[in-house]
Amino acid sequence: MTDHAACCITDAAFLPIQVTPRTTWCFLRVRTADGRVGLGECTLPDQENELRAAADSLIREIVGESTLERARLTRVLPHAPGGLVSQTLRSGLEQALWDLAAQAADLPLHALLGGALHPTVPLYANINRGAERTPAGFAAAATQAVVAGFRAVKLAPFDPFIWEDAAHPAMAAAYAEGLARVAATRAAVGSSIDLMVDAHWRFSAGGAAALLRDLEEFRLFWLECPLAEANHAEIRRLRSMANARGVRLAGAETLCGLARYRPLVEAGCYDVLMPDIKHCGGHAEMQHIAALAQTAGIEVAPHNPTGPVCHLHSLHAAAVLPNAGRLEVQFGESETFFTLLQGHSLAFSNGEGSLPPAPGLGAELREHPAQAELGGSRPPPWLDRRLG
Repeated sequence: MTDHAACCITDAAFLPIQVTPRTTWCFLRVRTADGRVGLGECTLPDQENELRAAADSLIREIVGESTLERARLTRVLPHAPGGLVSQTLRSGLEQALWDLAAQAADLPLHALLGGALHPTVPLYANINRGAERTPAGFAAAATQAVVAGFRAVKLAPFDPFIWEDAAHPAMAAAYAEGLARVAATRAAVGSSIDLMVDAHWRFSAGGAAALLRDLEEFRLFWLECPLAEANHAEIRRLRSMANARGVRLAGAETLCGLARYRPLVEAGCYDVLMPDIKHCGGHAEMQHIAALAQTAGIEVAPHNPTGPVCHLHSLHAAAVLPNAGRLEVQFGESETFFTLLQGHSLAFSNGEGSLPPAPGLGAELREHPAQAELGGSRPPPWLDRRLG
Protein backbone atom coordinates (compact mmCIF):
# COMPACT_ATOMS: atom_id res chain seq x y z
CA MET A 1 0.00 0.00 0.00
CA THR A 2 1.38 3.41 -0.96
CA ASP A 3 2.50 5.67 1.87
CA HIS A 4 0.88 9.00 1.01
CA ALA A 5 3.17 10.89 3.38
CA ALA A 6 6.23 9.53 1.56
CA CYS A 7 4.81 10.91 -1.70
CA CYS A 8 4.68 14.49 -0.45
CA ILE A 9 6.65 16.96 -2.57
CA THR A 10 9.12 18.62 -0.22
CA ASP A 11 11.21 20.58 -2.70
CA ALA A 12 11.53 21.44 -6.38
CA ALA A 13 14.11 23.36 -8.35
CA PHE A 14 14.46 24.92 -11.79
CA LEU A 15 17.92 24.12 -13.18
CA PRO A 16 19.15 25.91 -16.31
CA ILE A 17 22.45 24.47 -17.59
CA GLN A 18 24.30 26.40 -20.31
CA VAL A 19 26.03 23.94 -22.64
CA THR A 20 27.07 26.21 -25.52
CA PRO A 21 27.02 30.01 -25.94
CA ARG A 22 23.63 29.66 -27.67
CA THR A 23 22.11 26.67 -25.87
CA THR A 24 20.75 26.36 -22.36
CA TRP A 25 18.98 23.18 -21.27
CA CYS A 26 16.42 23.63 -18.50
CA PHE A 27 15.39 20.93 -16.05
CA LEU A 28 12.85 20.57 -13.25
CA ARG A 29 13.96 18.51 -10.26
CA VAL A 30 11.30 17.35 -7.78
CA ARG A 31 12.10 15.79 -4.37
CA THR A 32 9.74 13.83 -2.14
CA ALA A 33 9.62 13.07 1.59
CA ASP A 34 10.95 9.55 1.04
CA GLY A 35 14.13 10.94 -0.55
CA ARG A 36 13.34 10.19 -4.16
CA VAL A 37 14.21 12.66 -6.93
CA GLY A 38 12.29 12.97 -10.19
CA LEU A 39 13.57 14.76 -13.30
CA GLY A 40 11.82 16.47 -16.18
CA GLU A 41 13.11 18.73 -18.94
CA CYS A 42 11.51 22.08 -19.78
CA THR A 43 13.95 23.56 -22.30
CA LEU A 44 12.44 26.37 -24.38
CA PRO A 45 15.17 28.19 -26.33
CA ASP A 46 15.66 31.89 -25.56
CA GLN A 47 12.85 31.84 -22.96
CA GLU A 48 14.94 30.94 -19.92
CA ASN A 49 14.11 34.07 -17.91
CA GLU A 50 10.40 33.59 -18.54
CA LEU A 51 10.70 29.93 -17.56
CA ARG A 52 12.44 30.80 -14.31
CA ALA A 53 9.77 33.32 -13.30
CA ALA A 54 6.99 30.87 -14.09
CA ALA A 55 8.87 28.05 -12.34
CA ASP A 56 9.05 30.06 -9.11
CA SER A 57 5.26 30.25 -9.11
CA LEU A 58 4.80 26.59 -10.04
CA ILE A 59 7.16 25.42 -7.30
CA ARG A 60 5.24 27.37 -4.65
CA GLU A 61 2.09 25.68 -5.94
CA ILE A 62 3.32 22.08 -5.80
CA VAL A 63 5.41 21.94 -2.60
CA GLY A 64 3.36 20.07 -0.03
CA GLU A 65 1.26 18.29 -2.65
CA SER A 66 1.28 14.55 -3.27
CA THR A 67 2.90 13.05 -6.34
CA LEU A 68 -0.18 10.79 -6.53
CA GLU A 69 -2.13 13.84 -7.74
CA ARG A 70 -0.28 13.91 -11.07
CA ALA A 71 -3.39 14.39 -13.23
CA ARG A 72 -4.47 17.43 -11.24
CA LEU A 73 -1.04 18.98 -10.80
CA THR A 74 -0.05 18.69 -14.45
CA ARG A 75 -3.32 19.42 -16.18
CA VAL A 76 -2.62 21.83 -19.03
CA LEU A 77 -5.21 24.17 -20.51
CA PRO A 78 -4.06 25.13 -24.03
CA HIS A 79 -5.93 28.45 -23.90
CA ALA A 80 -4.37 29.51 -20.57
CA PRO A 81 -2.56 32.88 -20.69
CA GLY A 82 0.79 31.36 -19.68
CA GLY A 83 1.11 29.96 -23.20
CA LEU A 84 4.00 27.74 -24.23
CA VAL A 85 6.15 28.74 -21.24
CA SER A 86 3.54 27.47 -18.78
CA GLN A 87 2.77 24.42 -20.90
CA THR A 88 6.43 23.48 -21.09
CA LEU A 89 6.87 23.75 -17.32
CA ARG A 90 3.78 21.61 -16.68
CA SER A 91 5.08 19.08 -19.19
CA GLY A 92 8.40 19.00 -17.32
CA LEU A 93 6.58 18.48 -14.04
CA GLU A 94 4.54 15.65 -15.56
CA GLN A 95 7.76 13.94 -16.67
CA ALA A 96 9.28 14.28 -13.19
CA LEU A 97 6.17 12.83 -11.52
CA TRP A 98 6.19 9.84 -13.89
CA ASP A 99 9.85 9.33 -13.00
CA LEU A 100 8.91 9.30 -9.31
CA ALA A 101 5.96 6.96 -9.87
CA ALA A 102 8.11 4.45 -11.74
CA GLN A 103 10.78 4.61 -9.01
CA ALA A 104 8.10 3.94 -6.38
CA ALA A 105 6.86 0.97 -8.41
CA ASP A 106 10.46 -0.28 -8.83
CA LEU A 107 9.95 -0.36 -12.61
CA PRO A 108 11.67 1.34 -15.54
CA LEU A 109 9.45 4.09 -16.86
CA HIS A 110 8.65 2.32 -20.13
CA ALA A 111 7.32 -0.65 -18.15
CA LEU A 112 4.98 1.58 -16.16
CA LEU A 113 3.81 3.21 -19.39
CA GLY A 114 2.72 -0.14 -20.78
CA GLY A 115 5.86 -2.01 -21.76
CA ALA A 116 8.41 -1.52 -24.51
CA LEU A 117 7.54 -3.00 -27.90
CA HIS A 118 11.23 -3.28 -28.83
CA PRO A 119 14.47 -3.34 -26.79
CA THR A 120 15.90 -0.29 -28.59
CA VAL A 121 14.49 2.82 -30.28
CA PRO A 122 15.64 3.85 -33.79
CA LEU A 123 17.05 7.38 -33.98
CA TYR A 124 17.78 10.01 -36.59
CA ALA A 125 20.53 12.60 -36.31
CA ASN A 126 19.59 16.28 -36.26
CA ILE A 127 22.89 17.83 -37.38
CA ASN A 128 21.68 21.42 -37.38
CA ARG A 129 23.44 22.77 -34.30
CA GLY A 130 26.57 20.71 -34.66
CA ALA A 131 27.35 21.79 -38.22
CA GLU A 132 29.29 24.73 -39.60
CA ARG A 133 26.60 26.54 -41.57
CA THR A 134 28.05 26.13 -45.02
CA PRO A 135 27.30 23.42 -47.58
CA ALA A 136 30.64 21.79 -46.76
CA GLY A 137 29.95 22.08 -43.04
CA PHE A 138 26.58 20.35 -43.29
CA ALA A 139 28.09 17.67 -45.52
CA ALA A 140 30.85 17.01 -42.98
CA ALA A 141 28.42 16.78 -40.05
CA ALA A 142 26.13 14.43 -41.98
CA THR A 143 29.09 12.23 -42.88
CA GLN A 144 30.06 12.02 -39.20
CA ALA A 145 26.52 10.95 -38.32
CA VAL A 146 26.52 8.21 -40.94
CA VAL A 147 29.93 6.98 -39.76
CA ALA A 148 28.44 6.86 -36.24
CA GLY A 149 25.76 4.48 -37.52
CA PHE A 150 22.80 6.74 -38.26
CA ARG A 151 20.69 5.82 -41.28
CA ALA A 152 18.72 9.07 -41.28
CA VAL A 153 19.86 12.70 -41.05
CA LYS A 154 18.00 16.01 -40.69
CA LEU A 155 19.14 19.57 -41.31
CA ALA A 156 17.51 23.00 -41.14
CA PRO A 157 19.27 24.75 -44.03
CA PHE A 158 17.23 27.87 -44.80
CA ASP A 159 18.22 30.45 -42.20
CA PRO A 160 18.01 33.42 -42.43
CA PHE A 161 15.27 33.13 -45.09
CA ILE A 162 11.76 34.36 -44.13
CA TRP A 163 9.15 34.65 -46.85
CA GLU A 164 7.78 38.00 -45.64
CA ASP A 165 11.19 39.49 -46.44
CA ALA A 166 11.52 37.72 -49.80
CA ALA A 167 11.75 41.00 -51.76
CA HIS A 168 15.11 41.73 -50.13
CA PRO A 169 18.03 40.53 -52.30
CA ALA A 170 19.59 38.78 -49.32
CA MET A 171 16.61 36.42 -49.10
CA ALA A 172 17.17 35.09 -52.62
CA ALA A 173 20.77 34.40 -51.66
CA ALA A 174 19.65 32.70 -48.42
CA TYR A 175 17.26 30.46 -50.34
CA ALA A 176 19.96 29.50 -52.85
CA GLU A 177 22.38 28.79 -50.00
CA GLY A 178 19.77 26.56 -48.35
CA LEU A 179 19.39 24.50 -51.51
CA ALA A 180 23.18 24.24 -51.76
CA ARG A 181 23.35 22.95 -48.17
CA VAL A 182 20.79 20.25 -48.96
CA ALA A 183 22.58 19.30 -52.19
CA ALA A 184 25.93 18.97 -50.43
CA THR A 185 24.41 16.89 -47.64
CA ARG A 186 22.71 14.50 -50.04
CA ALA A 187 25.90 14.12 -52.07
CA ALA A 188 27.86 13.37 -48.89
CA VAL A 189 25.56 10.69 -47.48
CA GLY A 190 24.55 9.00 -50.73
CA SER A 191 21.17 7.71 -51.81
CA SER A 192 20.68 5.02 -49.14
CA ILE A 193 20.41 7.45 -46.18
CA ASP A 194 17.04 9.00 -45.37
CA LEU A 195 17.32 12.80 -45.55
CA MET A 196 14.91 15.19 -43.81
CA VAL A 197 14.69 18.96 -44.19
CA ASP A 198 13.26 21.22 -41.46
CA ALA A 199 11.90 24.48 -42.90
CA HIS A 200 11.01 26.03 -39.49
CA TRP A 201 7.80 27.69 -40.79
CA ARG A 202 9.80 30.00 -43.08
CA PHE A 203 7.67 29.74 -46.22
CA SER A 204 4.36 30.96 -47.60
CA ALA A 205 2.04 28.41 -49.18
CA GLY A 206 3.23 29.27 -52.68
CA GLY A 207 6.84 29.38 -51.57
CA ALA A 208 6.54 25.96 -49.94
CA ALA A 209 5.11 24.54 -53.16
CA ALA A 210 8.10 25.92 -55.06
CA LEU A 211 10.39 24.53 -52.37
CA LEU A 212 8.98 21.03 -52.88
CA ARG A 213 9.73 21.30 -56.59
CA ASP A 214 13.26 22.57 -55.97
CA LEU A 215 13.99 19.80 -53.45
CA GLU A 216 12.58 16.97 -55.57
CA GLU A 217 15.95 15.88 -56.95
CA PHE A 218 17.29 15.28 -53.44
CA ARG A 219 14.68 12.56 -52.66
CA LEU A 220 13.72 13.68 -49.16
CA PHE A 221 12.24 11.32 -46.61
CA TRP A 222 10.23 14.20 -45.19
CA LEU A 223 9.81 17.97 -45.31
CA GLU A 224 9.12 19.42 -41.87
CA CYS A 225 7.19 22.53 -40.79
CA PRO A 226 7.13 24.34 -44.16
CA LEU A 227 4.54 26.95 -43.13
CA ALA A 228 2.47 28.28 -40.24
CA GLU A 229 0.78 25.45 -38.33
CA ALA A 230 -2.68 27.05 -38.35
CA ASN A 231 -2.98 27.05 -42.16
CA HIS A 232 -4.61 23.62 -42.37
CA ALA A 233 -5.96 23.87 -45.89
CA GLU A 234 -2.60 24.79 -47.40
CA ILE A 235 -0.73 22.24 -45.30
CA ARG A 236 -3.10 19.55 -46.60
CA ARG A 237 -2.49 20.72 -50.17
CA LEU A 238 1.27 20.60 -49.61
CA ARG A 239 0.96 17.10 -48.19
CA SER A 240 -0.65 15.96 -51.43
CA MET A 241 2.12 17.61 -53.44
CA ALA A 242 4.79 16.06 -51.24
CA ASN A 243 3.24 12.59 -51.38
CA ALA A 244 3.08 12.78 -55.17
CA ARG A 245 6.88 13.16 -55.04
CA GLY A 246 7.34 10.32 -52.57
CA VAL A 247 7.94 12.71 -49.66
CA ARG A 248 6.23 12.76 -46.26
CA LEU A 249 5.08 16.00 -44.63
CA ALA A 250 5.90 16.34 -40.93
CA GLY A 251 5.16 18.92 -38.24
CA ALA A 252 3.36 20.00 -35.06
CA GLU A 253 6.30 20.13 -32.64
CA THR A 254 5.23 23.01 -30.38
CA LEU A 255 1.56 22.19 -29.80
CA CYS A 256 0.19 21.26 -26.39
CA GLY A 257 -2.64 18.88 -25.61
CA LEU A 258 -4.76 16.46 -27.58
CA ALA A 259 -7.25 19.18 -28.53
CA ARG A 260 -4.57 21.05 -30.51
CA TYR A 261 -3.68 17.93 -32.51
CA ARG A 262 -7.20 16.82 -33.32
CA PRO A 263 -7.84 19.40 -36.09
CA LEU A 264 -4.54 18.48 -37.78
CA VAL A 265 -5.49 14.80 -37.79
CA GLU A 266 -9.04 15.45 -38.98
CA ALA A 267 -7.84 17.75 -41.76
CA GLY A 268 -5.25 15.20 -42.92
CA CYS A 269 -2.41 17.73 -42.64
CA TYR A 270 0.57 15.53 -41.94
CA ASP A 271 1.98 12.10 -42.59
CA VAL A 272 4.11 12.44 -39.45
CA LEU A 273 3.17 14.22 -36.21
CA MET A 274 6.03 15.40 -34.00
CA PRO A 275 4.77 15.98 -30.44
CA ASP A 276 7.52 17.06 -28.07
CA ILE A 277 7.32 15.64 -24.56
CA LYS A 278 8.58 19.01 -23.25
CA HIS A 279 5.62 20.89 -24.73
CA CYS A 280 2.74 18.53 -25.52
CA GLY A 281 1.73 17.86 -21.90
CA GLY A 282 4.06 15.00 -21.06
CA HIS A 283 3.71 11.23 -21.27
CA ALA A 284 -0.05 10.93 -20.91
CA GLU A 285 -0.79 13.48 -23.63
CA MET A 286 1.88 11.93 -25.87
CA GLN A 287 0.03 8.61 -25.65
CA HIS A 288 -3.33 10.26 -26.36
CA ILE A 289 -1.93 12.10 -29.38
CA ALA A 290 -0.28 8.95 -30.72
CA ALA A 291 -3.48 6.94 -30.31
CA LEU A 292 -5.48 9.55 -32.22
CA ALA A 293 -2.83 9.63 -34.95
CA GLN A 294 -2.89 5.85 -35.20
CA THR A 295 -6.61 5.84 -35.98
CA ALA A 296 -5.81 7.90 -39.10
CA GLY A 297 -2.73 5.91 -40.12
CA ILE A 298 -0.39 8.73 -39.10
CA GLU A 299 3.13 8.09 -37.81
CA VAL A 300 4.48 9.76 -34.68
CA ALA A 301 8.14 10.83 -34.53
CA PRO A 302 8.66 12.71 -31.25
CA HIS A 303 10.47 16.03 -31.50
CA ASN A 304 13.61 15.73 -29.34
CA PRO A 305 16.37 18.22 -30.24
CA THR A 306 17.48 19.27 -26.76
CA GLY A 307 18.99 17.76 -23.59
CA PRO A 308 19.58 14.30 -22.15
CA VAL A 309 16.60 14.31 -19.76
CA CYS A 310 14.19 14.98 -22.61
CA HIS A 311 16.01 12.30 -24.61
CA LEU A 312 15.56 9.63 -21.95
CA HIS A 313 11.90 10.52 -21.40
CA SER A 314 11.39 10.45 -25.18
CA LEU A 315 13.06 7.03 -25.42
CA HIS A 316 10.68 5.63 -22.80
CA ALA A 317 7.71 7.28 -24.51
CA ALA A 318 8.56 6.17 -28.05
CA ALA A 319 9.27 2.60 -26.95
CA VAL A 320 5.61 1.95 -26.07
CA LEU A 321 3.96 3.59 -29.11
CA PRO A 322 3.02 1.21 -31.94
CA ASN A 323 3.03 3.98 -34.55
CA ALA A 324 6.33 5.56 -33.47
CA GLY A 325 8.96 6.03 -36.14
CA ARG A 326 12.50 7.24 -35.62
CA LEU A 327 13.19 9.46 -32.62
CA GLU A 328 15.12 12.69 -33.14
CA VAL A 329 18.39 13.32 -31.34
CA GLN A 330 20.68 16.35 -31.46
CA PHE A 331 23.95 15.17 -32.99
CA GLY A 332 27.29 16.88 -32.50
CA GLU A 333 26.21 19.96 -30.52
CA SER A 334 27.89 19.24 -27.19
CA GLU A 335 29.57 16.33 -25.41
CA THR A 336 27.72 17.50 -22.28
CA PHE A 337 24.78 15.52 -23.64
CA PHE A 338 26.65 12.34 -22.70
CA THR A 339 28.19 13.48 -19.40
CA LEU A 340 25.48 15.48 -17.60
CA LEU A 341 23.62 12.39 -16.37
CA GLN A 342 24.86 9.31 -14.55
CA GLY A 343 23.34 5.86 -14.28
CA HIS A 344 22.79 5.03 -17.96
CA SER A 345 24.91 5.53 -21.05
CA LEU A 346 23.34 7.79 -23.66
CA ALA A 347 25.85 6.68 -26.31
CA PHE A 348 24.26 5.95 -29.68
CA SER A 349 24.82 2.49 -31.10
CA ASN A 350 24.17 1.88 -34.81
CA GLY A 351 21.66 4.72 -34.88
CA GLU A 352 19.64 3.36 -31.96
CA GLY A 353 19.04 4.36 -28.34
CA SER A 354 18.95 1.81 -25.52
CA LEU A 355 16.28 1.80 -22.85
CA PRO A 356 17.44 2.23 -19.24
CA PRO A 357 16.71 -0.90 -17.17
CA ALA A 358 16.78 0.85 -13.78
CA PRO A 359 13.61 2.06 -12.06
CA GLY A 360 12.17 5.39 -13.14
CA LEU A 361 13.90 7.48 -15.78
CA GLY A 362 17.00 5.38 -15.24
CA ALA A 363 19.52 8.18 -14.71
CA GLU A 364 20.09 11.23 -12.56
CA LEU A 365 21.86 14.55 -12.80
CA ARG A 366 25.45 14.55 -11.66
CA GLU A 367 26.09 16.42 -8.45
CA HIS A 368 26.18 20.23 -8.58
CA PRO A 369 26.14 20.92 -12.32
CA ALA A 370 27.08 24.51 -13.14
CA GLN A 371 23.89 26.48 -13.61
CA ALA A 372 23.53 29.13 -16.27
CA GLU A 373 23.61 32.79 -15.35
CA LEU A 374 20.46 34.14 -16.95
CA GLY A 375 19.90 37.66 -18.16
CA GLY A 376 23.33 38.46 -19.60
CA SER A 377 24.29 39.17 -23.20
CA ARG A 378 24.08 36.19 -25.51
CA PRO A 379 24.66 35.43 -29.20
CA PRO A 380 21.69 35.83 -31.54
CA PRO A 381 19.11 33.03 -31.15
CA TRP A 382 19.04 30.07 -33.52
CA LEU A 383 15.67 31.16 -34.88
CA ASP A 384 14.46 34.63 -35.84
CA ARG A 385 12.25 35.61 -32.89
CA ARG A 386 9.33 36.11 -35.29
CA LEU A 387 9.37 32.34 -35.85
CA GLY A 388 8.80 31.58 -32.18
